[in-house]
Amino acid sequence: MITRLRLQNFKNFADAELKLGAFTVILGTNASGKSNIRDAFRFLHGIGRGYSLSEIIGGKFGSGGQLEWERMRGAMYEIARIQSNRADFLINLNFTDNANHYDYRSEIYNIDGRFRFAYESLSENGKSIFELSSNNYWDFSTLSPLPNSDLKNFEVTHNLERIRFHEIDPNAAKLASPPGQKVLGDHGENLPTVLQAICADPARKETLMEWVRALTPMDVVDFKFRTDLNGFVQLYLVESDGAEISAVSASDGTLRFLALLAALLGPNPAKLYFFEEIESGIHPARLHLLIDMLERQTAKSGIQVVTTTHSPELLSLLSDETLKSTSIVYRPPGRSDAIIKPVLEFPNIEELRQQPGLGHLHATGWFERALSMMDGKQAAE
Repeated sequence: MITRLRLQNFKNFADAELKLGAFTVILGTNASGKSNIRDAFRFLHGIGRGYSLSEIIGGKFGSGGQLEWERMRGAMYEIARIQSNRADFLINLNFTDNANHYDYRSEIYNIDGRFRFAYESLSENGKSIFELSSNNYWDFSTLSPLPNSDLKNFEVTHNLERIRFHEIDPNAAKLASPPGQKVLGDHGENLPTVLQAICADPARKETLMEWVRALTPMDVVDFKFRTDLNGFVQLYLVESDGAEISAVSASDGTLRFLALLAALLGPNPAKLYFFEEIESGIHPARLHLLIDMLERQTAKSGIQVVTTTHSPELLSLLSDETLKSTSIVYRPPGRSDAIIKPVLEFPNIEELRQQPGLGHLHATGWFERALSMMDGKQAAE
């Protein structure tokens, strides 16, 4: 499990650290830097997929001209912080099946619009296991596969590869999917066949049905999967009275729930899921069920979930354990660098949590006002 992400001179972070747990929640206003944290995870995911640093930042096309990897937002010119000509960041990794800690660091220089890979390294428990330097412009290295790597080192990049990013779009979830697809697409594509694969396992199907009944107002007792004239699989929800509702007719909220369940319960789970505004499209009255599901699944299955949110209600529903890995991203007025501060490190937070409550504090902008009254350096520390 990734326990810490430290960003130095990356996007709008001069030096900031995000603490992570099984379920990590990131708060912050628009343009504070939440999406830049997602970009950092994408950067690491690209390393896990074996892309060169130039491909990770600038995009990669396959042999047929199809886009294989979208370039990072801002691409080359904005990977480094505005006040710095260097982009470097550090990540600390801790896996649940061993006690080892891994640090990955890369340095990229932007010199008058020309980009040079300077340094890349991976260390285990403070001991270097991979290190590469270069002075060449546009001659970027790739960490994976590691030269002379052993199984343990491969585990590092393998886990970075198993990161997924989801922004669920109900319109994508409604589509029929090609048979055999067992991984949910970024926007909810392949929902029918992923659910079909889950239902093939009785234990997984029972878990799925329990959550479906809890999370949706529909009295769903089963799923059916029908093949259309093109050979694609379409999803139907079967209610207790025998009525069959196609995914095309299902509500957006129901499809969002189903897509989240498919991602977390599917036969090929990721190590870490990153969701943008996971509460989007979910009725406030059912938000507590969503949070309960996420906290239970992350605790039981060993996967990690990271999400951004604007929802005061969501913040009020988090357990004590999840609050340990809940942080706010804040950009002080007049400064270009952002701060990441754990919610539980605010003064008198336990008393404030009881009255008026964290959701109220978030809704009224109390966290931002509290940070604005602190010294920027003190707040960052």
